[in-house]
Amino acid sequence: MHRKDSPVMKEAKSIPYFFYRQIWHLLALVLLVPMAFFAAEPYLGEGTFLGILDRTWFILSLSAAILHQVLVWLVFRLQLGWGTLTKVFGKYDLFLWGLIFFPLLISRPLFLVALGRANGGTLVFAGNITFILGVIILIPALYTLYSVFRYFGLYRALGGDHFRKIYRKMPLVKEGAFRYSGNAMYVYAFLLLWSIALFHQSQGALIAAVFQHLYIWVHYYTVEKPDMDLIFK
Repeated sequence: MHRKDSPVMKEAKSIPYFFYRQIWHLLALVLLVPMAFFAAEPYLGEGTFLGILDRTWFILSLSAAILHQVLVWLVFRLQLGWGTLTKVFGKYDLFLWGLIFFPLLISRPLFLVALGRANGGTLVFAGNITFILGVIILIPALYTLYSVFRYFGLYRALGGDHFRKIYRKMPLVKEGAFRYSGNAMYVYAFLLLWSIALFHQSQGALIAAVFQHLYIWVHYYTVEKPDMDLIFK
């Protein structure tokens, strides 16, 4: 890659910044994971999907979210401080990162669907209201996903500003769902997970959805916001 478009920032090139706020990330996991298991355990039993117990799908759902967000932390901080992926893969760095990022991202709702299928009918307030509520919150979620494709772009969603300086010069997106929140992806898009749980009337899936929605905000405050403050001063 041309040197002038190198993502490296000297302020981020240190071990202290690499681990900046990660003690809070760890503490959040220490609290959220046991709480999720404690809340879900009474509703996890003998339900299965594809021959796999709902308890296993629950573990996979939480594990996929944790693996995804830990990996994002590692890649973002390595890129910002040392440009590691750029040095190794050159101009293909962002493309190859997408090949890792998007399958992990897609696995999150897929595991939740599997959990809902295995754990269906366990929701404590099951009934028509759950379907109606699921439809209502699905609307802003889908609109946000459309807005990401239409106005934000996949490369920026991948964390393009950690890979190319050109993305740091782009104006903030104010169209679509981003008119209502600058952080629409976290505020609205994750409601898709809630709707999946409600459609399946699954208590276990709802708890996993709540975990994932809370945990993405842990990522925001421990990784994304500090990086954005540094990149955009």
